[in-house]
Amino acid sequence: MHSTPRFLQGVFPFEGKGLDRPAPLGPELSYVVPDGSSAQAVYFRGGNAAAELVCAVLTRDGHPMRYFPIGAKSDVHVSLRVVEDLPAGTNVELWLAAPAGVTGTVIVDLGLVEV
Repeated sequence: MHSTPRFLQGVFPFEGKGLDRPAPLGPELSYVVPDGSSAQAVYFRGGNAAAELVCAVLTRDGHPMRYFPIGAKSDVHVSLRVVEDLPAGTNVELWLAAPAGVTGTVIVDLGLVEV
């Protein structure tokens, strides 16, 4: 079976709107599973340069799917092997939630495999 790795990654500035109000970080953190394929998230890595806890939110078709808290001035690595299949047409995005008014920079890296 042939598989293709896909990555949603980058360095992004943010301004928090509240931990209960995640918002997209940028259009480059969006992936739609192509027709005739399925995908699985393999891992998430993130770093937070802010002095407050933030939370990366993996969304599926606009709804929260997984939450990844990233401590203040800290990082996280979460293995997601074979958590669930994402069928063709599924839109996956990384969003960020942070306390209202908190500004900073996050580094995110979500690895997916497309089969």
